[in-house]
Amino acid sequence: MKKYKLPDLIYSYNSLEPVISEEIMQLHHRKHHAGYVKKANKALEVLDAGDYSNIKHVLRDLSFNLNGHKLHSVFWKSMRAPDESNSSSPKVKKKIEEKFKSFKRFKELFANTAKSVEGSGWAVLLGNERNDNFEIMQIENHNKLYLTNYKLLLALDVWEHAYYLDYKNDRNEYVDRWWNVVNWDEVEQKLI
Repeated sequence: MKKYKLPDLIYSYNSLEPVISEEIMQLHHRKHHAGYVKKANKALEVLDAGDYSNIKHVLRDLSFNLNGHKLHSVFWKSMRAPDESNSSSPKVKKKIEEKFKSFKRFKELFANTAKSVEGSGWAVLLGNERNDNFEIMQIENHNKLYLTNYKLLLALDVWEHAYYLDYKNDRNEYVDRWWNVVNWDEVEQKLI
């Protein structure tokens, strides 16, 4: 059985300050994301052992935790240090403007999507592998409202564990400041 592993970050835990603190990054990566990896592997072990007595529960755990792992893996790569240039590449900007009419309109729609998630979840930019189109979606928790045939291009975690120590219950400020650490180079790489 192949086990999933917690990915290393491509930057240090304090690299995203002052937008996201080192304390949140450590807790988020080492505890929350690591927990999703551990629980996904546990569910796979149960299935691999042939214990199907509680299949519905095990598959729900697998779906929730494996999607949590996948979304967090994209989330970490969706960011980089705020002192680095974080302007979008001409290719990304052009494609976004074609779909959303303007880059400003895209950012407003994406931010409003993140700010309006009910409870815990995500705002994501997806690319349709069939028709080279973009969509902005909310994903509730880790596994509800997810579209198949779409590649994750950009992910913003709006679970409270992603921002509460820094922003308390002000999700809006967290979302607004998050734009300062978006890694547009990563988005462009996924478009290729």
